Amino acid sequence: MTSFIGPLFGRRARLRWIHLILGGALAVPYVLVGSVVVGPVAGDSDVFGSLRLQLASFAVGLPLAAVTSLFPLTRPLESGVVRSLCGVEPDRLAHGPARTRGEKGRTAAWFTLHLGLGGVVAGMSLAVPPFAAALIVLPFVPALRDDGMGLPGVLRHTWSLALAPVAGAAMLVALAGCAAACGALLARWAPALLGPSVEDRVAAAEARAAALAVRNRLARELHDSVGHALSAVTLQASAARRVLDSDPEFVREALAAIEDTTRRTVGELDAVLGVLRDGDAPGTAPAPTLAGDLDGLLRRTRAGGLRVTATVTADPGALPPRVSREAYRIVQEGLSNALRHAGADVTVALRVDVRDDDLRISVENPLGEAGTPRPGGGHGLRGIADRARLLGGAAEAGAEGGTWRLRVRLPLKAPT
Repeated sequence: MTSFIGPLFGRRARLRWIHLILGGALAVPYVLVGSVVVGPVAGDSDVFGSLRLQLASFAVGLPLAAVTSLFPLTRPLESGVVRSLCGVEPDRLAHGPARTRGEKGRTAAWFTLHLGLGGVVAGMSLAVPPFAAALIVLPFVPALRDDGMGLPGVLRHTWSLALAPVAGAAMLVALAGCAAACGALLARWAPALLGPSVEDRVAAAEARAAALAVRNRLARELHDSVGHALSAVTLQASAARRVLDSDPEFVREALAAIEDTTRRTVGELDAVLGVLRDGDAPGTAPAPTLAGDLDGLLRRTRAGGLRVTATVTADPGALPPRVSREAYRIVQEGLSNALRHAGADVTVALRVDVRDDDLRISVENPLGEAGTPRPGGGHGLRGIADRARLLGGAAEAGAEGGTWRLRVRLPLKAPT
């Protein structure tokens, strides 16, 4: 029984019925305009006293509705109502006004269909329930059978009186079925007539791709800056604890490096989070670069007990800004890997030079007891590969003998 009642009288059916009633209400002004045309042509001033003339006025008014649907707000307003009342998923409907001729034609077809079906269902909703209610109570209210009530004479027979309540209930069910069928038809056709065009889908896909690219870039920035800071601070604190009594000078340097590392990381974190806040500026802290921040990065890394030999033959100040930013993050992640996996008191060889119009970055360190990440096995290495690929370069990492090597090539000229 529920499977029968739900589609006819359930919440979705009721909302779709309301949607049709709204369409009928919108159709009223067009029917009135149509009656102004039909009345003089038919030679009858009482247009609404004839069902034939009412239908003619309705037929004349629908083309007028199609013309007025060309206003820009029609499609977004109709889409909003359909999302709320017809149960159609939002991503299957367009949000903006119709721009092309095809979009305007589909919008006009939808508006005409909505008002046409809505007008029919609204008229039935006004006329059928009172008549059906009269049939249901007819056997029990003799006054309804008087000649003055205008009911057909056949309803005065005994057999018709017995069947009148059944006929009245059947009319109400038929009305609900008609409204449910029209509502389902509109819900089915809404994505085709109000849905996004190919241009809208392409624009939405480009917007999603851009948002995903920004999210991935922010994830890389957070991983590289915060991850490196945590690794460096952990080793710096551990090294300071081991020599707390024997080497106070080293402890002071380690604590100063921890303070500097955390302050810089908070600034970078503020800058990244600023991008995520709607309406906020991208942050006040500038992105670190190889030209301005490499020396500080090496100093803070060495304060954790990691020995770094840096050979920088390239001129960091002559690098393009984007290459300088990405190169800093790559060097930072390479040193972070050494901090996390090679352990303290090892020597890391960093080399930065320019060959064949490419910036070459090499980071080498002995394999620690815990080993070193496999190529592609960690987020950091994937982030390095992504950064290199976005600049048209390449990255490779792996163990050779007892040494872990990371090599990155970044073109100095923008890729075509």
